[in-house]
Amino acid sequence: MNILSNLLPSAKKRRGVEIKTDREIETMRQASRIVATVLKEISELVKPGMTTWDLDVHAEKRIREMGAAPSFKGYHGFPASICSSINHEVVHGIPNKKKAIRTGDVLKVDTGAFFEGFHGDSCITIAVGEVTPDAAKLIHVAEQALYKGIEQVRAGAFLLELAGAIQDYVEANGFKIVEDFTGHGVGRNLHEEPSVFNFRTYQMPNVKLKAGMTLAIEPIVNAGSKNTRILPDRWTAVTVDRSLSAQFEHTVLVTETGYEILTDRTKI
Repeated sequence: MNILSNLLPSAKKRRGVEIKTDREIETMRQASRIVATVLKEISELVKPGMTTWDLDVHAEKRIREMGAAPSFKGYHGFPASICSSINHEVVHGIPNKKKAIRTGDVLKVDTGAFFEGFHGDSCITIAVGEVTPDAAKLIHVAEQALYKGIEQVRAGAFLLELAGAIQDYVEANGFKIVEDFTGHGVGRNLHEEPSVFNFRTYQMPNVKLKAGMTLAIEPIVNAGSKNTRILPDRWTAVTVDRSLSAQFEHTVLVTETGYEILTDRTKI
C-alpha cells in the first residue's frame, strides 16, 4: 500500500529507520508469505465477470485462515482488505460488489497481512484475459522496474540508487513514474521510515541502507501523464488523462550482501 502525501510523517514526528532483529525478520517472513500466497491465489482466481468485492472476500478469508489480520482494513478508515484498482485507477481503489472485472482490464491488487506484530505488503498487476499490446508492455515495464530497483539493494547502498534505476528504466521505455506516492519502510507499522522514492528527489534524506532494514518498494508506472487526482471517495487515485497505470510491490529485506524478497510468490 502506498502512502498518500498527507499521511507522510512530518519532520518533527519522523523517527529513525528501524533495524529488525533475526527473530523479527523471521516473523516478517511469515507475514510476507501470507501476502504472497493470497496474491498468487488471486492471480489464478481472477476471471472476467467476477467483482473486485469477490477478490476482497477471498483475500480476507485466506489471510485470517492463515492466522493473520488484514493490514489495510480499517487503516485510516480504509474499508477493505485489498486495494483493487482497474485501468486508469492508479492506487487505493475500493472493492465494490457492482464493479465487474472485464476482459482486457489492467487490474492492480495490493494487500497486506499483520502477523504476530509485523506486516507484509505487496502488489501485483494482472492482465485480465487478452490485453492490448500497449497494456502488456506497460505491465511488463512496471514489473521489471521493480526488480531494477531491488537489484540495487544492499547494505551500504543509498535509496537514490534504487530510485534512479527505476526511473531510468521506466523513462527509457517511454512511460512515466507516478510521483504522488512512494514506497516505504514496513514492519511493526504498515508505513515506517524511510520513504522509498521511485524517482530522483532531494526532498527527503538519501538514506544509507543497513542490513536488517525492511522496505516496501513499489514503482507505479503510467502510460500517459504522471499526474493523478483523488476521486470523491477520498481514496481512489486516477490518472488525470485516463491513461493506463500499472504497479508492482515487494517487501524486501536488506542484507549485508544484497537482499531477500520476503513476498516472493515464486516460492509459494
